[in-house]
Amino acid sequence: MAQNRFSHGPGPSQRQLRVGELIRRTLSDVLARADVHDPDLNRHSITVGEVRTSPDLKVATAYVLPLGGRDAEDALAALRRNAPELRHLVARAMTLKYAPQLRFQLDETFDRLDDTRRLFADERVRRDVEGADGGDDAD
Repeated sequence: MAQNRFSHGPGPSQRQLRVGELIRRTLSDVLARADVHDPDLNRHSITVGEVRTSPDLKVATAYVLPLGGRDAEDALAALRRNAPELRHLVARAMTLKYAPQLRFQLDETFDRLDDTRRLFADERVRRDVEGADGGDDAD
């Protein structure tokens, strides 16, 4: 059964995913080339981990993190200050009907990954995971 294109289902549509990835690559290229004329922004090497778009593709939220995670708040402030210029540069490289408004958030994926690694390194958790295998190696 076809899905309603305006449904607010459990996840983003294929179009949202494709446009988000295109924006992520384009934004990464713009930041890597230092096309923005702001020395505060250009002194950071910024990783764009993910871009999520709204269902109407008019708002794109980019999850970013400066290399090494240092001065994250300064980099985020510089990105937000230069959002209109970044929007123009990204829109020029893409063929969308509307240039999406860019919003920036800190990417906390790496922090969660570190927490997960720490959790699995805990001796009690490791013992539970190994015990869940059943230990039936009777072959």
